[in-house]
Amino acid sequence: MRLMGLMDDRRGKTMANSQVVAEIQTRQRHMTRQVPAGCAACSNRRPGWFCSLGSAVLADLELATSTISLPSQASLFTQGEDARCLYLICSGYLKLTTGRMDDRQMIVRVAGPGSMLGLYAVLSHGLYEVSAESLTTAQLRPVERDRFLSFLRSHKEAQMRAVQCICQEYRFALQDACRIALSETVAARLGRLLLELAHQIGEHLNGGEFRFPLLLTHEEMASMTCTTRETVTRTLGQFRKEGWISIEDSLVTIHHPDRLQALL
Repeated sequence: MRLMGLMDDRRGKTMANSQVVAEIQTRQRHMTRQVPAGCAACSNRRPGWFCSLGSAVLADLELATSTISLPSQASLFTQGEDARCLYLICSGYLKLTTGRMDDRQMIVRVAGPGSMLGLYAVLSHGLYEVSAESLTTAQLRPVERDRFLSFLRSHKEAQMRAVQCICQEYRFALQDACRIALSETVAARLGRLLLELAHQIGEHLNGGEFRFPLLLTHEEMASMTCTTRETVTRTLGQFRKEGWISIEDSLVTIHHPDRLQALL
C-alpha cells in the first residue's frame, strides 16, 4: 500500500510538472507570434515618436526587428537586468515601475503605442532602470542592442529621433517630480496625473476634450499621488459631480482640462 501511495504521488507530481511545462510553452508561443502588419500601415503611429520615422528609415528598422505579442499582466523585463534589447510598443499598454521587488513599488508611468522602452539603458550599455509589465495584451517590436546601434549609425534621422525620445523621458520624469513635490492638495496631484495620462496615452477630441483608457486601479493612482485609495475614489467622484470628467466603459473623458489645470 505504501509503494502504491508513492507511485500515486509521483504520478501527481509528473502531471503537475507537465501542466507547468505546458503553461510555459503556451506563454512562449504568445510572445513569439508573428503579426503581419507593417509599421507604415500602422494606425497607431504618432508624430514625434520613434515609429513616425520616414518610410525608408522605418523599412530598415523593420528589417532589424520581429513582432511579438505579450499577454496581459506579463513581465517584459525587470529593473537591474542587462539591457540587451529595447522594445517599440505597437499596440497595448505597459506599466513601468521602480523599486525593490521585496519592497514597495512606485509606478513611473504608463507607456502606450509609439513608446520606446529601454532606450537609455541600451544607449548607455547599462541596466534597465525600471521594470515593465503589460496592463493589456500588447504587441511590440524588440530590437537587439547591437542591431539597434548599427541602425542608428546608418540613419541620422533615427539619431535625432532617439534624442527626442530621451528628451520625452526627461519631461515625463520632471512631470512626476512636480506632481509629487509641487502640488499641495490631493485634488491638484490627481488632476495633474489625469492630465499627464491624457497627453501620454490619450486622444485629443473636438472641443478640447481628452479621452484615455482607465488602466490603473485606484490603489495605483493613490501610489502615484501620495494619498490613499479612499481619497482617490472620493476625489474622482467630486470631479465627476462637477462635470469635469466622466468615466464610462473603462474610458476617462476629460471635459474641462482647464478646470483641472487651474488646480495646479
